[in-house]
Amino acid sequence: MVVELISVGTELLLGNIVNTNAAWLAEQCAALGLSCYYQTVVGDNEERLSGILETGLGRSDVLILSGGLGPTQDDLTKETAARVCGKRLVEDAHSLARIESYFKQRGLHMTDNNRKQALVPEGAIVVDNDNGTAPGIILEKDGKRIILLPGPPNELLPMFEKSIAPYLLSLNPDGAAVIYSRTVKICGLGESGVESLITDLEALKNPTVAPYAKTGEVHLRVTARAADEKSAKKLVKPVVKELEDRFGRAVYTTKNGVTLEEAVAKLLEKNGLTAATVESCTGGLLAGRLVNVSGVSKVFKTGFVTYSNKAKRKLVGVRKETLEKYGAVSPQTAQEMAVGGAKAAGADVAVSVTGIAGPDGGSEEKPVGLVYMACFVRGNVWVEKFRFNGNRAKVRESSVAAALTLMRRCILEVFK
Repeated sequence: MVVELISVGTELLLGNIVNTNAAWLAEQCAALGLSCYYQTVVGDNEERLSGILETGLGRSDVLILSGGLGPTQDDLTKETAARVCGKRLVEDAHSLARIESYFKQRGLHMTDNNRKQALVPEGAIVVDNDNGTAPGIILEKDGKRIILLPGPPNELLPMFEKSIAPYLLSLNPDGAAVIYSRTVKICGLGESGVESLITDLEALKNPTVAPYAKTGEVHLRVTARAADEKSAKKLVKPVVKELEDRFGRAVYTTKNGVTLEEAVAKLLEKNGLTAATVESCTGGLLAGRLVNVSGVSKVFKTGFVTYSNKAKRKLVGVRKETLEKYGAVSPQTAQEMAVGGAKAAGADVAVSVTGIAGPDGGSEEKPVGLVYMACFVRGNVWVEKFRFNGNRAKVRESSVAAALTLMRRCILEVFK
């Protein structure tokens, strides 16, 4: 089937909101084996939206619209879709009861315009919204489908996963009823390098292998479609094993939902280690990533933010001579930060980050994006040099991902 994505909202056209829904929906549709040839963004304008719907129905099997289902006058998606399909709007008692309950449970006053969200095109399939007030709607016209989803991602994502994905699978002519995915997550390797090693696997049809670049990581999603979950898992398993064999230690997990910081925390716990962080340019972001992990207090002792030279000296014992001779951004300073941080915290492992995040402060010798890191693991020390591109936020984000990867690699070197 051919699916088309239509994002509704003038705020998207003005750039006030980043259109993350379209990217996520495109990814989900690809995983379902649907072909997506067109994506459109249209403002809150009935005439233009009508034209987009008419065009879409002429070239695609399924139209998925997001946004414009709210209670205000400029929310026109449902009304326009109903008009294009020749349907009148009727009040859905079930949806109205859910909307009233939503407000009552939260102790909020329900205004009259919220009843508008309970109006649905006659004969449409109504999809419950467990996280908001606007229900989803599925319309059929001449063998084509129009699916209307709420705009807020915290409503759209769970609705799609729970109700829309199974509905789309039920339309599939090949009889596949289940889709199953596992993600092989790789750190320390770039996207192009990873992809060059999986070109043969990317040619597979079922299961499929799709790479996704993240900051400091590459994720390979292996997806199979089959009549039941057991059969789908059986198709996925050998491909995941092949990827593990090809990438070895660079694979930090093959379990869905596991993050890099979780993998590092589990590695620390497995080996009975405690850790500390010493940060300059990242200013606590690295510690923040580790603290994202529930239960990390078992292994994470403390994080030092040593942004100034004085803090580097006072908190983790970097020598004044080192700072004067080599500067704050240097391999020598990074090493002393890591060693001193481990000693100050009484930790087995410490990782340090010092660099120039920009946009100012760079020089020909030490340009913006230059970052040094060091990792101390029970008397062993590694120092690495990095050059990151992008703005200040991107340099800091890349530094954190690289520091977690360095931490993991160094622990594996000692505890093989």
